[in-house]
Amino acid sequence: MATGHAKNHDYHLVNPSWWPLTGSIGAFVMGVGAIIWMRSLGGGAGLFGMKGPTVFLVGLLIVLATMWMWWRDVIAEAHAGDHTPVVRLHLRYGMILFIASEVMFFVAWFWAYFDAALFPNAVYPLNPETTSAVTGMYERAAATGGVWPPKPTADGTFKATFDPWGLPMVNTLILLLSGTTVTWAHHALLENNRKGLIWGLALTVVLGLLFTALQVYEYSHAAFKFSGHIYGATFYMATGFHGFHVVVGTIFLFVCLVRAMKGHFTPQQHFGFEAAAWYWHFVDVVWLFLFACIYVIGAGPNPGGH
Repeated sequence: MATGHAKNHDYHLVNPSWWPLTGSIGAFVMGVGAIIWMRSLGGGAGLFGMKGPTVFLVGLLIVLATMWMWWRDVIAEAHAGDHTPVVRLHLRYGMILFIASEVMFFVAWFWAYFDAALFPNAVYPLNPETTSAVTGMYERAAATGGVWPPKPTADGTFKATFDPWGLPMVNTLILLLSGTTVTWAHHALLENNRKGLIWGLALTVVLGLLFTALQVYEYSHAAFKFSGHIYGATFYMATGFHGFHVVVGTIFLFVCLVRAMKGHFTPQQHFGFEAAAWYWHFVDVVWLFLFACIYVIGAGPNPGGH
């Protein structure tokens, strides 16, 4: 009977877990809260006497708690020796597919930006299902002036683009430097140099925080608004979501730093750090495309002018 239950394969069969269920419940509650919030703009009917923001926050807290507990269990599995070479390979496949999905996420924002940039004079029917004169047509030139970057508006929603060789260039250098420090940390880990691993991760986290602080400063001094203008909408959606990914990546690396200080990771088994490094390099590459396409190519004749 004992041999009948012996493990004769390289896969790890996880124990029954509540976390998929609690994560699904949290995501559902968070989605319902977001819908109520957006439809009522903070007012109107709620759920069980709670307003939209409160419902959203409850769902978010459930999701965050699930993430914490689930990842804790994954780390425990790694320390227990359950992450065999086959399991680690499949974890890498999962991370690759996740990053691929994130690439397509940013493709959507680049698509929106280039659609407006390449066709500032485009004309569209207000109702895509019909082109009758009753529905009318939307002329993009009314919002862009027929050029890209758009002409400055009288109401001040758009005055000028950023000067790419000022703060955006500084942020680019910061991210490129952070890519080198996380690579330093990776090589230090492979050589079992724990001091180099910790210093490399600490510097990367600091550079990530610095990038976020400078981007907040940049946004606060922008010569255009998010709402009321097509340039602001496309710019902030693309660069803002990248900024969100920088925050997520910084947290990811900070967790790796704490784990490294606790003695986690070995040269042979360190998928958690490897996934964080891959994610950070992805963030770096996306920023290079944003800097080149939006800040440099789309700078316009008077960048930085107010």
